[in-house]
Amino acid sequence: MKKPANFQDGIHTSDFWDFYKEKAIQNSVIADFSRGKESLSGIWQYGIDQYDTCLRNKWWLEHEFMHDGRALPLDYSFDNWADVHIPSCWNMQCEKLFLYEGGMVYTRKFLYSRGENERVFIKFGGVSGRAAVFVNKTYMGLHEGGSTPFYIEVTDVLQAENRIVVAVNNTRRPDSVPADNTDWFNYGGIYRDVELIRVPKAFIKTFQAGLDFIRIEVDGADTGTAVLRIPELNYTAGINVQNSRGEAEFSADPELWSPENPQLYEVEVEFITACGGTRDKISDRIGFREIGVQGREILLNGKPIFLRGISAHEESVINGKAVTEDEIRENYALAKEMNCNFMRLAHYPHSEHASRIADEIGILLWEEIPVYWAIEFDNPAAYANAENQLSELISRDINRASVIIWSVGNENPDTDSRLEFMSRLTEKARELDKTRLITAACLVDHGTLVIADRLTEKLDIIGVNQYYGWYDPDFSKLPTVFENSNPAKPVIISEFGADCRAGFHGGSDEMFTEEFQLAVYEKQIETLSNIEYIKGVSPWILYDFRCPRRLHYMQDYYNIKGLLSADKTHKKLAFYAMQKFYANLN
Repeated sequence: MKKPANFQDGIHTSDFWDFYKEKAIQNSVIADFSRGKESLSGIWQYGIDQYDTCLRNKWWLEHEFMHDGRALPLDYSFDNWADVHIPSCWNMQCEKLFLYEGGMVYTRKFLYSRGENERVFIKFGGVSGRAAVFVNKTYMGLHEGGSTPFYIEVTDVLQAENRIVVAVNNTRRPDSVPADNTDWFNYGGIYRDVELIRVPKAFIKTFQAGLDFIRIEVDGADTGTAVLRIPELNYTAGINVQNSRGEAEFSADPELWSPENPQLYEVEVEFITACGGTRDKISDRIGFREIGVQGREILLNGKPIFLRGISAHEESVINGKAVTEDEIRENYALAKEMNCNFMRLAHYPHSEHASRIADEIGILLWEEIPVYWAIEFDNPAAYANAENQLSELISRDINRASVIIWSVGNENPDTDSRLEFMSRLTEKARELDKTRLITAACLVDHGTLVIADRLTEKLDIIGVNQYYGWYDPDFSKLPTVFENSNPAKPVIISEFGADCRAGFHGGSDEMFTEEFQLAVYEKQIETLSNIEYIKGVSPWILYDFRCPRRLHYMQDYYNIKGLLSADKTHKKLAFYAMQKFYANLN
């Protein structure tokens, strides 16, 4: 349809997002652990943009003058906006932004000195919401999925002085992943580090080192040779690269990684193009271990293991979703104090530091994408979003020994469209990584009181969320569920629990008291201890966390099922019950 003569794109276009969606950023992850990085975190400027005017009116083009030199009136002033420190969540900047959902524009300038024969990428560790990125008045791409990293090549647009603009929008949408209804706080902003990375013209994009194979993918060259070295093992292996990929047998004899012995090795990979004109070398700290399932057993390095776990959100009272490495270490220390060997990182990919630290200290991990509750399972765009987040997560953490489980979702209804959607995700996960187990947190069939979800046929481990004693007060149903079920696979009870206000005491039948929560935990522990096919437990949850759907006066906008208070200074009585239960399993 022809536009009328007085049509103005900036105010009359309703589908302005379509322009930006045409340049979607898909699984751009680069292996970068050992690469030199120049931080672009620190002080940025930001402006609240409720109507997405930056995108509608293309502020990023910085059209400040008419063709005849006359100045244009502007609705923005990038360099005079308020300062903000990146990484951070805007919700934690000031009171007026605490519950804000919508558009935000970030910008900063940076200097760049060009090197010889290099390519340059900007890495965003995590931006909560849609993120449209612009460098020097050039649109670079749109990323969706607020918890996985993305990389943008900026080699051809960089100058001596550069401006970067990032338009972020964390509006909850029914066609997104997660959708518009979740059970956690919707933080917004550039909440993980931003870094500039320089690589050679041909470089190692990703590599995977397993117990019996090595894989490598390069970018910028079709053919060449690669060498993998593990100095501590005095091991060297050659890899022939064709069509930008190579694979070889790995025949070293490393000491196997486990929670009791988190042995890591410095693994070096060097690539040389066929003409010998370009070299690239990277390294990583990698643990070698084997995870599998045999019947109803979970096997770590060939031996049965019970996953003594706890679930956790990525949240901090002070920093929101922008958790620090110290806070991650604190969470693991508390889990280990509870005698855990396992943690479920719910309900989205946590910081890459979480899996690296888990490798170092010895904690097994369940990692998850936010296919949560009521996704638009019939929407191809929603599936593409979910698959991309899964691909980015797997690419990022492919060499993390601590990660033993990929989860494709949580508490979804057992519909035909959901079965197809999530079955495709399980197939994608196996295509990308055959060395780990696949699960999803499923719901009990409350009508027939049985573990019965059609998706379980596609899983290696069955995750089960159940809240008998809390949402369903009739606890006697739980033993019936287990009696009625006869799964051929191991089951992890991925959630159970009850709300309680830290420090609030009373009788064991008084809801929201520590005694009530303790009573639920004691009954759960007694019941779960007698079920042969249960091979892991991760109660809900390590500590209380913000949630706008929790309006009871005891909750005060928090999910208070934590075993600790939100600030982690108070351990509730149920913490000690789990600590004792896990100690007796050793």
